[in-house]
Amino acid sequence: MRYALTLLMLSSTAAGAQSAIEFTRGRWFNGRDFDARVMYAENGVFQSRRPATVDTTIDLAGGFVVPPFGEAHNHNIEGSSRTDATLARYIAEGIFYVMNPNSLPRSSAAVADKVNKPNAVDVIFANGGLNVSGGHPHDLVQRNIGRGSWTLEDAEGAFYHTIDDRAALDAKWPAIVAGKPDFIKIYLLYSNEYAKRKDDSTVRGMKGLDPTLVPEIVRRAHEAGLRVGAHIENVADFRTAVASGVDAIMHMPGYGWLGSGDSAQYLLSEADAMEAARHRTSVVTTLAFGQRANAPGRTPSQVRRNAINAANLRTLKAAGVSIAIGSDNYGATSRSEALYLSDLAVWSNLELLKLWSETTPALIFPARKIAVLRDGFEASFVVLEQNPLDDFANVLRITRRVKQGNLLH
Repeated sequence: MRYALTLLMLSSTAAGAQSAIEFTRGRWFNGRDFDARVMYAENGVFQSRRPATVDTTIDLAGGFVVPPFGEAHNHNIEGSSRTDATLARYIAEGIFYVMNPNSLPRSSAAVADKVNKPNAVDVIFANGGLNVSGGHPHDLVQRNIGRGSWTLEDAEGAFYHTIDDRAALDAKWPAIVAGKPDFIKIYLLYSNEYAKRKDDSTVRGMKGLDPTLVPEIVRRAHEAGLRVGAHIENVADFRTAVASGVDAIMHMPGYGWLGSGDSAQYLLSEADAMEAARHRTSVVTTLAFGQRANAPGRTPSQVRRNAINAANLRTLKAAGVSIAIGSDNYGATSRSEALYLSDLAVWSNLELLKLWSETTPALIFPARKIAVLRDGFEASFVVLEQNPLDDFANVLRITRRVKQGNLLH
């Protein structure tokens, strides 16, 4: 599906001029339910008191106003022939905040003038990920080089940084930081088998960093003011990431598990979840692969995988772990992930709405005043035709999109 996007600038907020907008007949999400009230945006910021002068009045026609949604794991936003359509799709689906964990610096630079503006999607980029020789995403880069779309210059020092030992970390860390990533991405793949997989060419791609190096990487990143997100595959990786102090685990255990064979290494315990909560480690979902959990024709493997996913999510929820929604589904968005999570019925409609519109944006941009519809916060929201607390599928029925006081069509 392709999206056309045009922008109607109701104010010159982006240029710094004074402007005030009145939003009438809206039912505004307050974190529990919806209040009917009038709200104002002045210079792109919410206020409940009427400004001295109102430049524009917009009738929200009784719609249900919620904060914009977030996408905490996707590599969609990059410089390509699909860039404009991808950005338009995010706006169309009400997803204003995106986290790209592992990006090609030249590709991110190519979209710099299209993102992170008052009338555009806001994105943070990790630049190249850190992993061992032959580990993911080395394999992905080689495929793209083989296709002719990338060159060797896009490999080492660009899309990835090979960290086989402490000496390599010492040598490459200054350049990693000099690249000005928004955060650091590391790879843990079956860290309980690190020694076995390290020199095994038959598991190319499915190997990760030396787990003993991870605390040092996290320490250096935090010292540089950078958060760390970790790719994981199993529970051993989850435990390593938590114990090492990473800020966000970018997958659930079993992310790559297709539902066949032994599931024990993908099942979180209550102790695992409690430890993550104690460390305040966030977890990003990435479970749907663009599918619905209750879709007709599910195979036994899919049913098993859904059951493990639901069990792990319930364990994390019970422990109070902060969970954000991300899809890691190239060509899709966090909308498909949110609908999959709705099918699993781990959360109520209210809880799931808050995960997608509050927790996820706050993970992506923790220092910004977003994801809350009250005075002093950025005047960004989407309007739904029907109440999402009655039926979560109502998140699909968007009638208006406003970002920092700018109406987006």
